[in-house]
Amino acid sequence: MAGLFFEEFSVGQKVTTVGRTISEADIFTFAGLTGDFNEIHTNAEFSKNTQFGQRIAHGLLGLSLATGLIMRTGFLEGTVLAFREIVEWKFVKPFFIGDTVTAYLTISETKALPRIGGGSIIAAIEVKNQGAEVCQRGSLNLLVLSKPK
Repeated sequence: MAGLFFEEFSVGQKVTTVGRTISEADIFTFAGLTGDFNEIHTNAEFSKNTQFGQRIAHGLLGLSLATGLIMRTGFLEGTVLAFREIVEWKFVKPFFIGDTVTAYLTISETKALPRIGGGSIIAAIEVKNQGAEVCQRGSLNLLVLSKPK
């Protein structure tokens, strides 16, 4: 699917991603990439004695998976210029090993930026687990190309 151009976005437009299950390997790969080997993520015995009772995924792993899932939809394929800004982001509940992450986007604002040949869209995002519980939410500012003339 070809990506949408700036002019094809409208306030209220919704996009839902496919789901992706978080594995133990995802957590250890993310820990290796970032250097964040906090025991709440990597030590099953330590984590049993926390308020969560088990290991949790890194919060930024959840955000990273959500952005990857957004790209998998194809609606930004070849038209996104940049992820410009995380306008806000809240880590509401943890993701656990075995949870399936799905992102739900609603376009909340569009602004033409002719000087860059496109515009800015603000997408409000909820990232939910398989039980439809919101685990993360926030807004991303994306720069998207205009239709060619």
